[in-house]
Amino acid sequence: MKKILVVDDEISIVTLLKYNLEQAGYEVATAVDGQTALEMARSNGFDFILLDLMLPQMDGLEVTKHLRQEKIKTPIMILTAKGEEYDKVIGLELGADDYMTKPFSPREVIARIKAIARRTENATDKDGKTSDHIAEERTEYFEFPDFSVDLVNYTVTKDGQKIKLTPKEFELLTYFIRRQHRVLSRDKLLNGVWGFDYVGQTRMVDMHVSHLREKIEKDPKKPHYIETVRGFGYRFEGEANQNN
Repeated sequence: MKKILVVDDEISIVTLLKYNLEQAGYEVATAVDGQTALEMARSNGFDFILLDLMLPQMDGLEVTKHLRQEKIKTPIMILTAKGEEYDKVIGLELGADDYMTKPFSPREVIARIKAIARRTENATDKDGKTSDHIAEERTEYFEFPDFSVDLVNYTVTKDGQKIKLTPKEFELLTYFIRRQHRVLSRDKLLNGVWGFDYVGQTRMVDMHVSHLREKIEKDPKKPHYIETVRGFGYRFEGEANQNN
């Protein structure tokens, strides 16, 4: 049975999520403040965390930051109120896997959890290695005129300096590189990198593309590598020297 931690200081939301998740077959633990949530997440081996941003003692962004700094990779879905666009972006930058805006449907929450779980489980083989890691054992290295990408060591280097990418930014860049010169719709990118496909969530792709451009492009406002194809999506252009 999958174990889920639900963190929110609104008791009505905790009760709603706990009931629906248990009906769906999950084991549910709850917390109403950030400090308690962090301590529980450190010690209880949860399979998923639903995390509100506005919490007493420690907010959801700080909880996410601490967990990722401590190499705790439990998938996190942040819960936000309408209008907290900045917080959504920061949460994703810190390593959250998804977000939902209140009010939300418990059925959609469960569907999102299952989609992220499928992506995580499908990426792991019997020895515990991810499918991406297995592919990277072929020693893939791409060198572009302005930056290089090492898929073995998960590093991107520009002007002799390592660029700090979030896990999702690195996944997105890798997805682009492996599909050079192809027009990729936002839905395609969403499904390929995040593992789910929901109407209205393509904004997440745009946010990550924007942040990625800031880090790899010489002029993010006039991108050379990640081009926007109006009405369709994005295309990655740029010839690379590839070493296997």
